[in-house]
Amino acid sequence: MLNVPSQSFPGPSSQQRVASGGRSKVPLKQGRSLMDWIRLTKSGKDLTGLKGRLIEVTEEELKKHNKKDDCWICIRGFVYNVSPYMEYHPGGEDELMRAAGSDGTDLFDQVHRWVNYESMLKECLVGRMAMKPALPKDYHEEKKVLNGMLPQSQVTDTLAKEGPSSPSYDWFQTDSLVTIVIYTKQKDINLDSVIVDHRDDSFRAETVIKDYSYLVHVALSHEIQEDFSGLFYRKCQLVSKEDVTHDTKLFCLMLPPSTHLEVPVGQHVYLRLPITGTEIVKPYTPVCDSLFSEFKEPVLPNNIYIYFLIKIYPAGFFTPELDQLQIGDYVSVSNPEGNFIISQLQELEDLFLLAAGTGFTPMVKVLNYALTNIPSLRKVKLMFFNKTEDDIIWRSQLEKLAFKDKRFEVEFVLSAPTSEWSGKQGYISPALLSEFLKRRSDTSKVLICLCGPTPFTEQGMKMLHDLNFSKDEIHSFTA
Repeated sequence: MLNVPSQSFPGPSSQQRVASGGRSKVPLKQGRSLMDWIRLTKSGKDLTGLKGRLIEVTEEELKKHNKKDDCWICIRGFVYNVSPYMEYHPGGEDELMRAAGSDGTDLFDQVHRWVNYESMLKECLVGRMAMKPALPKDYHEEKKVLNGMLPQSQVTDTLAKEGPSSPSYDWFQTDSLVTIVIYTKQKDINLDSVIVDHRDDSFRAETVIKDYSYLVHVALSHEIQEDFSGLFYRKCQLVSKEDVTHDTKLFCLMLPPSTHLEVPVGQHVYLRLPITGTEIVKPYTPVCDSLFSEFKEPVLPNNIYIYFLIKIYPAGFFTPELDQLQIGDYVSVSNPEGNFIISQLQELEDLFLLAAGTGFTPMVKVLNYALTNIPSLRKVKLMFFNKTEDDIIWRSQLEKLAFKDKRFEVEFVLSAPTSEWSGKQGYISPALLSEFLKRRSDTSKVLICLCGPTPFTEQGMKMLHDLNFSKDEIHSFTA
């Protein structure tokens, strides 16, 4: 069973904590970029202080290394000397120090679970944690979980302790077929709540129920060797890539033949690529292939393809490599993550979307879902901030949608328009928002979603609170 750790991270007073519940990066010194860190790890310099030796670390020894110039952290049983990495950490030194001299796994998972720390910190590896004495065989939790889920034979005694929501599984085998049945004990389970992968002679199924994720992973012909902690990735093939704007492209990735994955509305995944010998990971929100799928022939079945609108930054580190991929190349795609709760849309009367640039991407599925599935919906309004007209993603589709569905309105705001532009100009401001966010009555149910660069999100959150919208009426998308 996997649950969100209860410990708060980043800290309430941290410079990495922002009002929106997301994260801000701390400005790094010159020469302290990710590329600089990769160069340092490949320079041959001894970053552990142990001259290449790997040692077994006891808890007592780990606790001694709790200073900035001598900082060891344990993640999933491996101990790293992170002192050399302090000045390269985008979240700042204070965040690393929160786990100094201790097991930082839970803190790491709160913010960085998608990061491939084994690759990033491999030259900082001190060694393994020393094993603790084994628990006695009659320890009451010894048989509590198998692969994250109870076999059917052990459900009866456990249900009283864990409640009726705990799934179980059973399996049946013939000469040619293995059937695995997962009993969720839930009504109306959606397809996007179940992720299934079958590869390398193993079967993996993850069921997401409320705040918990239940995992069953079965080896079909040999013992499972892989470590399944952290996010699970599968390799997806690039099948198409097309220009949307001068710097934004629509990527289409094909899932492996034996994978079922539907990313829930409002959630994101992580794309992983090997770059200069290090695996780099970035979060992206899948979109539909078009706001108007019904306007064209369905060439590709949507259940095996994932689409991403991605802006290419020429001086960036990740997107140029992504853009260099050829049709047929592979990208690793993680399981979904995110804290958007789709039930927030139920019985909604007014939905307001505030997006800047590619912050538009999480709005695509939210917009489509609301217009299609919420009978109580009176109005959906999108305020889309960009620099120039050429930067507006899917402008013609948005305008066509507004013409077709009278519940939908879109306003474009440009910060650097040409003299011919007759629409709104400027940046997000209280004046723009107070005019845009008109609720029908004081009691009407509204939701405001916003996404964009960190300054945009932070300023927007503050302005919305100043306009007396409650915390429950606002959702900011951050990764």
